[in-house]
Amino acid sequence: MSLAISTGRMTGMLPFAKGRVWASLAFLLALPATAFGAPDCKQASAAYVDRDGAYELRFTPINSEAAAASNRFTLKLLKTSIELDGYVMPSEDPERAVGVLMFKCPGGDVTGADLDACTIWRGTIYSANTKGEIENLQPEAAAAAENVFLPGLGPAIRQSQIWGNGKATVAPWDVLAFKECAK
Repeated sequence: MSLAISTGRMTGMLPFAKGRVWASLAFLLALPATAFGAPDCKQASAAYVDRDGAYELRFTPINSEAAAASNRFTLKLLKTSIELDGYVMPSEDPERAVGVLMFKCPGGDVTGADLDACTIWRGTIYSANTKGEIENLQPEAAAAAENVFLPGLGPAIRQSQIWGNGKATVAPWDVLAFKECAK
């Protein structure tokens, strides 16, 4: 079959096989590009979008063996200048990938109250595939998830300091789909 496709000649191929080759090729070409992108991408380079196209979640490498976080990401509100910083940290008993999303946190020596004031969302981050199977988000060196699931993200944004006129006016869905892999 691959010889026939690469040479363009269909000699020696049964007539019903020709139809199957073209049907398979048509099916593969009809699939969205994202169906192929996630497995070839590391989590540290994956980007995701919400279904309304209002938010983009982009992972970036931490590149530190000593870091307490397993992943770093930003959540950009498209069509605004608002960008939030996020981290994923592993927890134990039960094992979970716990995420935190912050906006304009102060640098340097900060208190817990300072961090609470700038935290927009905190919760478990899951990966989800197109079959609906959910598991913990894997560390940055693992293959990128097909979807990321941040339970309660939309309501948290609606109740935060980034919501309102001139800011966020669309709450994201809690599931964001793989968009692309950063180079």
